Amino acid sequence: MSRLHDVVTLTIEMGSMNAVFDGIQTHADTEHATLLGCWYSDIGALNKVMVLRRYDSEAALITERQQLLLGGNPFGCGKHVTDIQIDTYALFPFLPAIAPGKRGNVYEMRVYGIKQGCLQKVIDAWQQALPEREARSPLLGAMYALDGQVSRFLNIWPYESLNERSRLRALAVSDGVWPPKGGPALLTTLESSIYLPAPFSPLC
Repeated sequence: MSRLHDVVTLTIEMGSMNAVFDGIQTHADTEHATLLGCWYSDIGALNKVMVLRRYDSEAALITERQQLLLGGNPFGCGKHVTDIQIDTYALFPFLPAIAPGKRGNVYEMRVYGIKQGCLQKVIDAWQQALPEREARSPLLGAMYALDGQVSRFLNIWPYESLNERSRLRALAVSDGVWPPKGGPALLTTLESSIYLPAPFSPLC
């Protein structure tokens, strides 16, 4: 199965969430793209909707990207969109494919900037440390960016609640299993946002 994904982040008008959800539910799953998840921001920058999709090939991804941009009406809800950001990602090679299912009520989206030339070191550090970390709470996926000006990767963590997130993260740190050994020295920036799944999201 292809490990190519894109993340489309829409900034939307206030009060337009339901109309945007209707558009995404209707248009996000196509012959080129498989909808995996749709979430809306709850902590961090608000009025954001994130769409995660998987592609069977690079050609399919490019075709869908062109249609999304040239059509001028992303997901049929363009009139409610004030900004759009599209990022292309590849799943870390040692991770299993992301599959739909019930994972949690709260999703933490973390984006790390990576020092120049250190991507493979980051992947190696995560591969070594992740089994112990996932014994405490599962990772949905970690993906490195294939475009943009900054080397970076996205990791998505589902939790049952914000309290559970705080407890499990603190446990992993106190047990000495997280962050990965040497990992922080490879990074430049960190952004973290909390998203909640849309009612129709395949990942919920």
